Amino acid sequence: MRTRILRLLRRPWTAAVAAVAVVVSVLVAMPASGAAAATCRVDYTVDAWAGGYTARVRVTNLGPSVNDWRLTWTYPGDQQVTSAWNATVTQTGASVVAVDAGWNGALSTGGTAEFGVQGTWRSAGPAPDDFALNGASCGGDGGTPSATPSPTTTPPTTPPATTEPPSAECGDAVICSGFEDQAGPEPSGDWRFTAPDCQGTGAVAVDPAVAHGGGRSLRVDGRAGYCNHAFVTHAADLSSVGPVLYVRMWVRHTTALPTSHVTFVSMPDSAQAGRALRVGGQNGALQWNRESDDATLPAQSPAGVALSRPLPTDGWQCLRFAVDTSAGHLDTWLGDEQVPGLHADGVPTQDVDQQWLARGTAPRPTALRLGWESYATGDDTLWFDDVAVGSAPIGC
Repeated sequence: MRTRILRLLRRPWTAAVAAVAVVVSVLVAMPASGAAAATCRVDYTVDAWAGGYTARVRVTNLGPSVNDWRLTWTYPGDQQVTSAWNATVTQTGASVVAVDAGWNGALSTGGTAEFGVQGTWRSAGPAPDDFALNGASCGGDGGTPSATPSPTTTPPTTPPATTEPPSAECGDAVICSGFEDQAGPEPSGDWRFTAPDCQGTGAVAVDPAVAHGGGRSLRVDGRAGYCNHAFVTHAADLSSVGPVLYVRMWVRHTTALPTSHVTFVSMPDSAQAGRALRVGGQNGALQWNRESDDATLPAQSPAGVALSRPLPTDGWQCLRFAVDTSAGHLDTWLGDEQVPGLHADGVPTQDVDQQWLARGTAPRPTALRLGWESYATGDDTLWFDDVAVGSAPIGC
């Protein structure tokens, strides 16, 4: 015996703007003798406008306690997820996967977690009803009556988070630096110049003329060619940060990422015997790279590169990422957008993580280095500011 609820209601976004909310709850009732026990309940609440929507998703665990969760569903309409908060959400075709953000992964029996997604729709946006938690169905079978959102004239400017989104404040972060403590042009204090392999004409300096916040930033004059490495490294030992290590930085650069491989964030990784876990670019888009086997995320096929994003030039960009040091998962956000090609959750995804999943050991970064490393062509001038690293999500 199964019960489902689908109801429509209207509620205001603001005093002037109203949107349609679609609430669908999928719940397995108490089973008959010998039937499978209920595993979960999902409340899916949609606020929609012409061409777009946000959805608040509340998942309740009705089974045994779990340390992490993975919620899946299929859109019966043409909805496309563009961003998410309080979870890592990816979409392939009509199939959607939401993975906990680390800090909200533990669910006791009866425990709940809430997250949100924002996206687009064109002709129809029926509510999904085939939710499954960690592979176990919450009870839907695709038969729930659908509801197409009625458009309104003005979308909300920001998605409504039901729990507080990550704060831009550093909090208890191990690294929290706006470079305001730098007195001269040479990096000092916790920041020190380093050239991991060899040093050439690349240079690093404290810049009092360009800043995202305050009056200083770190400037890197990156030069092409393998022996022009120029970085600063922070003195903090990151080997005990986690289990998920969160990094937030503001970065500004002047030249589009080149076709050849470059790196601007390098983290020595004890899981690679000290070789680096790197963030940079290739084929004009952002990528992760593992020094020990040169694996890239995403795969450098045209389809894989298309799932990443370029790093915009001539303006400050908020770059955030999360490294799960126990499960080996990676997540990357450019501004508020989760970059689908820079996401690894252990589930193979075509054109994304073929190389990455070949190594099963989870990364364990021990330090943070910012700078420039080119392996062929690619000069660039970059600035870094408002850098933070900690065990909790850090917002823009």
